Amino acid sequence: MPFQKLYFRRLLLLLTFIFCASIGAYAQKTREQLEREKSENQSKIREIQGILRQTSSQKNVNLGQLKALNQQINTYKKQIDLLSDDLDLLNKELGVLEKKRQALDSSLAKLKTEYGHMIYEASKRNVYFNQLVFLFSSGTFNQFVLRYKYLKQYTEARQGQVKEMEVLQGKLMDERRRITAKQNQQKTVLDTRVTENTKLEGLKTKQNEVIQELSQKEVELRKQIAENKRATDLLEANIRRIAERERRERIERERREREEREARRKAERERLARENAEREKKGEAAVEAKPEEEAPITSGGMSEEETTLASSFTASQNRLPWPVKGFVSGHFGQRPHAVLKGVMVDNLGVDIQTTAGEPVRSVYDGVVLDVTEMPGMGNVVAIQHGNYMTIYAKMNGVTVRAGQKVKARENIGRVATDSDGTSELQFQIWKNTSRLNPENWLIHR
Repeated sequence: MPFQKLYFRRLLLLLTFIFCASIGAYAQKTREQLEREKSENQSKIREIQGILRQTSSQKNVNLGQLKALNQQINTYKKQIDLLSDDLDLLNKELGVLEKKRQALDSSLAKLKTEYGHMIYEASKRNVYFNQLVFLFSSGTFNQFVLRYKYLKQYTEARQGQVKEMEVLQGKLMDERRRITAKQNQQKTVLDTRVTENTKLEGLKTKQNEVIQELSQKEVELRKQIAENKRATDLLEANIRRIAERERRERIERERREREEREARRKAERERLARENAEREKKGEAAVEAKPEEEAPITSGGMSEEETTLASSFTASQNRLPWPVKGFVSGHFGQRPHAVLKGVMVDNLGVDIQTTAGEPVRSVYDGVVLDVTEMPGMGNVVAIQHGNYMTIYAKMNGVTVRAGQKVKARENIGRVATDSDGTSELQFQIWKNTSRLNPENWLIHR
């Protein structure tokens, strides 16, 4: 029956739409993720441009400028990769839209053929007269009712075909508009990628110029390396001094607590002995000593509060906020020098290059252990987090003092700017006397 064929065709078309919509939804999720990554990377590009302008404002080229150029090149490379991913995704989205368009085209063509055939057949005879003959030639009243229902469904099927063609025509026009919009978007992305490639090549040219100019300053660079080494050694010695001081204080505190606990036990035993002697004179039974509750055992001489803080700090690995905005310009451990071949430099933590006067924040709750000024390191702040310690060097305008409690993300000062115009924070993490890689602790950017 015509209306039954129409029902199954509609069901098949509905399933096709559901399938296409599910593909579109998956693509949309990927699209949202890609757009977010592009936006975040574009923000990094703008941030590094500000840092690069600051270091480039100096008359002479410097390592800070080279580091900013290197980072900017990396961000542009990532942006170009993201744009390439965008083009791949656009191609997939266009493929999905094209398949939907073809399916709609095919369905509409079949509907038009079927409807045209129906109109042609109806034009060859008087449909109204044939319907009346069909109805009144019924043998029984029940047959009359059944034929009437059939004719009604047949008429509704024809009307449904017209509506379905109108719906399909609208959907087809929508898909064609979407395809045109995607094609325009594709062209925009292609143009943007060409522009970004041009900028990247310009940065690489500038990078080579800076490297060549710095290479001619080998004596000056080696002198700078030696000065940095002396400053780093002095900073490390100061950190170890602080760590050793804290270790001795914990041992001393633990010794005092042990002696006080033993003194209380001794006094209690003596008091009980006197009471029992009195009871014995009166012929009363002696009283046994109640077992004393042991104080909670702490780790490494830390107090209960310090142990809790250390435990929560440990659980924050890979989730600590950055102490300052910017990018890692010097990685942890031994690394080749940026210009001098065969020369290795050692970093106790990470260098984070930023803009002048940028606020520095504590990465976690803690207590300020030490605030001091050191040659080559500016103001240095050490903050204790149980048996962990975070170090913030190359600062000025420090706003905290030793013994002060601080909260995570609380401002503790500002980044200092050196004579080359480079604003760079030296950030370190220690556990007791062992230095750790801060990049394994800070949240990924």
